[in-house]
Amino acid sequence: MSNLIRWEPAREMMTLREAMDHLFDDAFTRPLRLGNGQWSMPTVDMYQTDNEIVVKAAIPGVKTDDVQINVTGEVLTIKGEVKEKEDVKEKAYHLREQRWGVFERTIALPTDVITDKAKAEFENGILTITLPKAEEIRPKSITIKTK
Repeated sequence: MSNLIRWEPAREMMTLREAMDHLFDDAFTRPLRLGNGQWSMPTVDMYQTDNEIVVKAAIPGVKTDDVQINVTGEVLTIKGEVKEKEDVKEKAYHLREQRWGVFERTIALPTDVITDKAKAEFENGILTITLPKAEEIRPKSITIKTK
């Protein structure tokens, strides 16, 4: 005699929803590993004031000599490499979440900048890039004369 199991479509949908949640979680919240050893890093904050655009990138464990910053038009590119420091012959990793290798991040800037006056500072694993806005982009105040 065979047992019949009642089919519950709601249970199947929850399983599909959980699978989609995991898919989106993995795709958009973890650093993306690209082919040829590259991965999407660093995480970036960007904001602007009246006179400049500021980009802060988290790149812990990177030496300043291993980072390149380029601005072409309205595109900022940060390239670099995180080098693995220890060489353990017998490895049996239980977790491996740290990223090693080459990284590159390209960011579209919201406006034209003066690249000659750009500054970059590196402190406690945070790279801060300050890009002055082009003169014609800066807001200008016009005073009103009364008669």
